[in-house]
Amino acid sequence: MLIHFVRNGPAYLPELDAYAAFLQARGHHALMHESGTTVPNSAEVVWWICGRVPHREAWRLRRAFQVHEYTSASVPPHAWLKDQLKRWSQPKPDFRIYQNGWVRERMGFGAGVPSTLRDMGVAPHFLEAATRRDLPAPEFDVVYLGEMGRLLPFVPLLQSIHAAGRRLLLVGEVPEALHVLLPESVTCTGRVAHADVPMHLRRARFGLNLVGNVAPYNQQTSTKLLEYCAVGLPVVSNDYAWVRYFAAQHQGNFLLLRDEPDSWETNFGEALEAFPYQVPDVQALAWPQVLAKLPLWQHLLGGH
Repeated sequence: MLIHFVRNGPAYLPELDAYAAFLQARGHHALMHESGTTVPNSAEVVWWICGRVPHREAWRLRRAFQVHEYTSASVPPHAWLKDQLKRWSQPKPDFRIYQNGWVRERMGFGAGVPSTLRDMGVAPHFLEAATRRDLPAPEFDVVYLGEMGRLLPFVPLLQSIHAAGRRLLLVGEVPEALHVLLPESVTCTGRVAHADVPMHLRRARFGLNLVGNVAPYNQQTSTKLLEYCAVGLPVVSNDYAWVRYFAAQHQGNFLLLRDEPDSWETNFGEALEAFPYQVPDVQALAWPQVLAKLPLWQHLLGGH
């Protein structure tokens, strides 16, 4: 079977590589599309990463089994309004997948279409990196991985890391608007291949998770935090709903930063070393295990 996945935008979607590997291991195939316009009329299965799904393309591909996957609710500005528009205007698929229960409730499509939850996972090579013993000693105190544009509201916190005498590594491409505000002590890798990310994370002793405390960010899985845990890094994070939920569910203990700028330099000083961290075991969140639990496969792939 060939499944056509439609990205519908430039977002970082590690699950697409995971889907492709999962299908290939079972003798099936995945083909990625930037938009639905390149999916052929003969497609048997079309898997939309939503986004808005164009009615014209959904109708053209009406003979296919169509999946709508919501890896996230809509993001600001006007996030709630955009989700309401999707609720009333999206074409009806054959199956829906949501990242978690909050996203399903937020989208509010109702029970007319079968659905399931599929949380984020981690690529196996992150877990393998945790056991590497041939790596040099970490050269940085703290590492941050992810969309750098979202760090702009956290510049004062990044400056407190510098003030505490700590070295920070940013893994990813840093926009100029952020770069000019960073202390000189910060090191930036630039764009890094996904396969190389675990080795860059192991260059530091602690992983930094900073997420805007607004919906939907504060209710959805932080992929960077999963990847920090996968390579064995203790986590420092700002305090918000999802990170507390994850720590409770997976027996983790993270240094949670209060929304009090006067305390940050202390947190990244002696407190950084003294806190009793507990890194959760995320072996069960490896992508092959996460995807194998999807009930949709039995319908699409039968006994394969």
